[in-house]
Amino acid sequence: MQKIRHLVLGLALGMGLGLAAPAVTAMGAGSDPAPASRAAPADPDFTAGKQAVDARDWPTAIRHLDLAAAKDPGNADIQNYLGYAYRNSGDLQKAFAAYDQALKLDPKHRGAHEYLGEAYLLQNDLPKAEEMLARLDKLCFFGCAEYTELKNKIAAYKARKSS
Repeated sequence: MQKIRHLVLGLALGMGLGLAAPAVTAMGAGSDPAPASRAAPADPDFTAGKQAVDARDWPTAIRHLDLAAAKDPGNADIQNYLGYAYRNSGDLQKAFAAYDQALKLDPKHRGAHEYLGEAYLLQNDLPKAEEMLARLDKLCFFGCAEYTELKNKIAAYKARKSS
């Protein structure tokens, strides 16, 4: 399916339609919890929370992102960052809750789908991770970093389990 999408994208670009892929900002070994195309709120707690995520300071990130979420409960990006911080701190229960909230607020949030899939892998729930990959496949018609990242994580997970 991905090969067909890449072929279609190549044809569209070759015809001069000028379709551009969104910019993706790297963060550590994975991608940024919020796609670069989303406008980030100017809230100082959100900013401090993102900085703490970049520094891998999970308790500080969680503290600031919780404050930001209380001020802006309808922001899926904040919930996704919060889930990312909770997952990396080892609190999968709270990570799942934050990712679920992000997807309730924005059912097409690619970052939340990717990170939810990664959380399922931590729980050894390969079928659920693959379900998130299938959802990303539908969301990312021409492919996206989140799809590729989760696909690679699933492949690595399978390789570890088969050895």
